[in-house]
Formats: sequence, structure tokens, C-alpha cells
Amino acid sequence: MARGHQKIQSQQKAQEKAAKLKKQQGHGLSDQMKAAQKALVFSCAVCKSQMPDPKTYKQHFENKHPKNELPADLKDV
Repeated sequence: MARGHQKIQSQQKAQEKAAKLKKQQGHGLSDQMKAAQKALVFSCAVCKSQMPDPKTYKQHFENKHPKNELPADLKDV
């Protein structure tokens, strides 16, 4: 192993280059989580669960909270 130090330097350089390239792409996990959180617009009044649209919210409310009365914003959906 005559090239031990050079090998380590090359690995570090390649790792830094890969990290820089990944950062430029902008497809990190945090970006996906932010986009997913932004899509969840409606929040259940009973259990505070979040849904993306009123139709899903109404289905959730009818299935999970059948004893409770539908909120006014869901009656016309």
C-alpha cells in the first residue's frame, strides 16, 4: 500500500465533488418534505390529520368520525 495517503485524498475529493453535485441538483429529502407538506391543505377538526383536498377530507371524516356532525365546509362537497 504505497499509495495509502493518496488513496484517502482521492476518496475525500470524490466525496466532496459528489456532495456538491447532489446539492446543485436540488432534489434533496428536505425539498420533497417541504413540497409534500405544502400539498396538505385541509386539516381535520377532530384529529388534526391533514389531507390534500376536500373530497379526501370528507371521506376521512365520514369513515373515521361517523358520530360527529360534518363541518359546514364539507356539506356541499
